[in-house]
Amino acid sequence: MRNGFDLYALDITTAEFTQACGGPCTEGCLTLAKIGPGAWAVGDSKRPDLEPLRYSTVELDAAGIDPARFGLQA
Repeated sequence: MRNGFDLYALDITTAEFTQACGGPCTEGCLTLAKIGPGAWAVGDSKRPDLEPLRYSTVELDAAGIDPARFGLQA
């Protein structure tokens, strides 16, 4: 929960995920979508059947994930 706000309450059915790879995508890639102000969904291209995890921008920064690498702006 971010400041009393449940990130999992956000609807991500129309979210547009962008993929970033560290090299050849043989092991799967991280996917990222901005799902609201200061809210992100992170998925795995190799496991699209799993629901993406959700993070605040602060949590994303702490994990070392830079939205700019995906062509997205925080």
